[in-house]
Order: sequence, then structure tokens, then C-alpha cells
Amino acid sequence: MDITRMTTLKRTGTLFVLVALLTVPITMLGTQPESVGHGLTAVEGVRVGHHTLVERPTGCTVVITEAGAVTGVDVRGGAPGTREIALLNPVNTIQKVHGIVLSGGSAFGLDAATGVVRYLEERGIGFQTRTAYIPIVPAAILMDLGVGGAPEIRPTAECGYRAAMAATSGVIEEGNVGAGAGATIGKFRGSERAMKAGIGTASIRLQSGLTVAALVAVNAVGDIINPATGQVIAGVRTENGLELADARVLLRTGEVTDASTGENTTIGIVATNAILTKTQATKMAQMAHDGYARAIVPVHTPFDGDTIFAMATGNHDSTISLTTIGALAADVMAKAIVRAATQATGVAGYPAARDLNSTH
Repeated sequence: MDITRMTTLKRTGTLFVLVALLTVPITMLGTQPESVGHGLTAVEGVRVGHHTLVERPTGCTVVITEAGAVTGVDVRGGAPGTREIALLNPVNTIQKVHGIVLSGGSAFGLDAATGVVRYLEERGIGFQTRTAYIPIVPAAILMDLGVGGAPEIRPTAECGYRAAMAATSGVIEEGNVGAGAGATIGKFRGSERAMKAGIGTASIRLQSGLTVAALVAVNAVGDIINPATGQVIAGVRTENGLELADARVLLRTGEVTDASTGENTTIGIVATNAILTKTQATKMAQMAHDGYARAIVPVHTPFDGDTIFAMATGNHDSTISLTTIGALAADVMAKAIVRAATQATGVAGYPAARDLNSTH
């Protein structure tokens, strides 16, 4: 065999080996991630509780971190409703939060955080000052006052307190609960062609022990897309209400009715057991918004108040890079958004994905 042919074979063989390595399942390379059943509570030190009002589909969801968690935030929507956001700026003094509240009820729902503050104060949990422990509890809200009638019914401080009392480190209920009880999606042709969504959660753990998780309440103006297939899972329906119209098609054909400003929002939390600074947690929150963009179309609109908090409990001393942590946060956030749609059940006027005769 001549030298030229041998060189060609060697190069071909090298290419084959590289391609083969790239197609080997991650398990064979020793870094296989595993899905963790508890969602956000897969992160040690995190507890989650819901309280859902019975008078109207609304409620609040509370995340408790009694030992504190370094937290950042990133707001991308044009119509946010939040509390205690400024203190999460990396240049500001407070380093850890003790809880986060996601609530329905629009701006009125921010009152739910007061109940969580009371719950934590009763247990001596908070930022230590000379005179008292001050619980640090940021919050974000979504607009659900138009769902179920009776907009005067919305989450109060008592809702937050009860959600905190119910907080568990176990399996998290998904769908029409807590902040997702009145969440709807697909509103580009008005509420009469919208659908129901809710709360979703997902997590991943690497063999190193690093865990990254997400929890989200999806109340978007846009559709929910399965990032793995590109198919619409739920969203704006056709005129007969029996099929999915696909917001991507409506946008391209100009068949979009402007949604009401401020009446939509996706609010979520990503968490990790890694040790992060506030600056790093803020970057994690920013990167997690990629999960929104993969699973919601369109997203970050003037009509949404899209917000993500990122929490780091610091229980795992990992050498994994922030790039990896942020990328995983986007991944689990997209999965949580999909679950928020698939785990929801329909309410009057708003069918859920499971109610449509669809293969998506």
C-alpha cells in the first residue's frame, strides 16, 4: 500500500473515531445526567409549597430556603410586577434570600410575600440586625384576574402564610395549583381562543452531584413549544376551538390581535446546589431565559412581565463551570415550561393540552 493511501485511511479512521465518540451516549463517557423526580426540591435546602384559593382559580407558590440562598434575578418582559428586586443587584449588601413568592392576582398578589415574611419571622429566620431578624422575600406576580370571574378574589398575606406552612422538600404538585391556578396561554386571538397552563418543574443531577432545577408558572401571551420536536403543545386555538392555530403562523401572516398589556407573564425560579456569588447567580438567571425562548413563542413581549430568579444554596462544592450551570438552567427551565402545559387541566373557557384531539 502506498504512503498516500495509508495517510488517507488514517485520516478517515481518525474521523470515524471522532464521529463515533460524538455519538456515544453520555453514560459511556461517565458524565450521564439523570432526571430527578422532585423538580426544584431536588436541590438540597429548598422547600416548595402551594396554596390555591377555592373561590376562583388563583393562588401562590412559595419557595423557602431557611439557611438562605444567594440569589440573582433577570427581568425580560415589558410589564413586570415584582417586590424586593433592587436588593438582588450584585452591588447591594444583602447576599441571601430566605424565600421567594410567585403569585397570581396581579399587583394585589404581591401581598402574599407579607405572609411568608411573617412565617419566617416566627421562626427567627432572616437577615440579622441589632434589633431583629429580617426575612428577605422577593416576589413576582402574574395577571389572572380575568379567569373565573370575581377579580376581587386574589392571593393575600394569608395565602402566602399557608403556602409556607405547606412547603415540603418532597414531590411538587404541578398543573392548576398555586401561582399556576389561573395561568393561561395563547392569547393572540383573544381569551376566547386561549388555553390553560399552570405550574411545571424539572431538574437534572450530574454524576458529580451538581443539581440544577427549575419551577415556573406559565401565563404567557404566546404558545408553548416542545423544543425537542418544534411542535406546538398548547396555545392559541383555531376559530372552531378544536385545533392549534400556531402563533408562529399567525405572526407571519399578520393574523395577530394585540394582547392586553400587562395581562400576561411567565415567572420562574432556577436553583442549584453549587456555590455562586450574586453576580454569578444573576448570570445564571440570564442564561435560564434561553429556556423561555426555546419553549414559548413569542416571549419577552411588551405584554409579558417575564422574570426569572436564580438561587444557589452552596451545598455542593463543584468545579463545574458557570457556563455549564447556566446552560443546564435553560434546559430544565424549558422542560418545566412544557410540563406546565402538559400537567394543566382545563377550566371553564380554557381547555388544556390534554383536552385537545392533538398528536402534539
